Amino acid sequence: MSIFSHHAYDKHEQVAFYQDAKSGLKAIIAVHNTNLGPSLGGCRMWPYADDGEALEDVLRLSRGMTYKSAMAGLKLGGGKSVIIGDPRKEKTPELLRAMGEFINTLGGRYITAEDSGTSVADMKVIGETTEFVSGLIEGSETGGDPSPSTAYGVFVGLKATAKHRWGRDDLKGLKVSIQGVGNVGFRLAKLLKEAGAEIFVTDIFQDNIDRAVNELGATAVGSDEIFDLDVDLFAPCAMGAILNDDTIARLKVGAIAGAANNQLAEERHAQVLREKGILYAPDYVINAGGIIDVYYQQQGNYDPAQVQEHIERIADTMQEIFQRAEETGETTAHVADRIAEERFGHEDAVKKTDSAAA
Repeated sequence: MSIFSHHAYDKHEQVAFYQDAKSGLKAIIAVHNTNLGPSLGGCRMWPYADDGEALEDVLRLSRGMTYKSAMAGLKLGGGKSVIIGDPRKEKTPELLRAMGEFINTLGGRYITAEDSGTSVADMKVIGETTEFVSGLIEGSETGGDPSPSTAYGVFVGLKATAKHRWGRDDLKGLKVSIQGVGNVGFRLAKLLKEAGAEIFVTDIFQDNIDRAVNELGATAVGSDEIFDLDVDLFAPCAMGAILNDDTIARLKVGAIAGAANNQLAEERHAQVLREKGILYAPDYVINAGGIIDVYYQQQGNYDPAQVQEHIERIADTMQEIFQRAEETGETTAHVADRIAEERFGHEDAVKKTDSAAA
């Protein structure tokens, strides 16, 4: 399996593989960049089709975390970990403790937290064998789970997107399709429902769909049908790479703003969206609420009001990106990348800045 020539490899500082025969753990940790601080990113557990799919996911996710933290103004680098396995069938305390031992081998360069397929309870077990774990606050309402903050940040960014796209300050009557109503997607759906939006949902798990329908009055649609709906805004809140040549051609929306990481299958798809007149909210900007929450957890003296104030700045960041994209004719994704790269010291951005100064 090639690493350095892999198309998702982006000058990552470290990629580590680990297997523990006793617990059945097979995992990968990727540290993308630590210029601004230690790499922090969630631990995802997913039944990947093969090792190559897991490697691509962790490479893309860890890169996204570098950009996410930089855009959120945090002194953190980007990293991510993935466990290969079905979290509903193969997760055990032994496997999670082995994951903690794996994290320890990186000596603090990577700090983990919750992600798809893992929870606060899982972080507590991982924390039995490593100190490099976050997303845990004893006695708090969420226990340290960053999902509510992620959802709130997406909601804030979605409102900013709607304001820029349609010039409206409220979401009443807005039709929103949500792909994935798990921890983050369901909370986003609830916030949208409370704001008066009409919501359409799909998920790979029927119980998640049933909850959204029964508790929020959402309209359920098929997993493939979600791309063909005639709605205002599409909110991807599941896995990545779902904006591709096929799905973009089918979309009948004015904007895209969701919680999923790495929504664009390829960088060029940002331009495809622009040419189709669809306003795209860069994923790592709009879904930064969770990492903001975890960052403050790491600092100690956690203040919910301070966290909320920081998360609400996502709206200002989104407006800046949208405005600069209009002024320059660039895609919103490219504008966001350029700003983030200047902040964390990406070599290409540094060269461009030095050249401009000269």
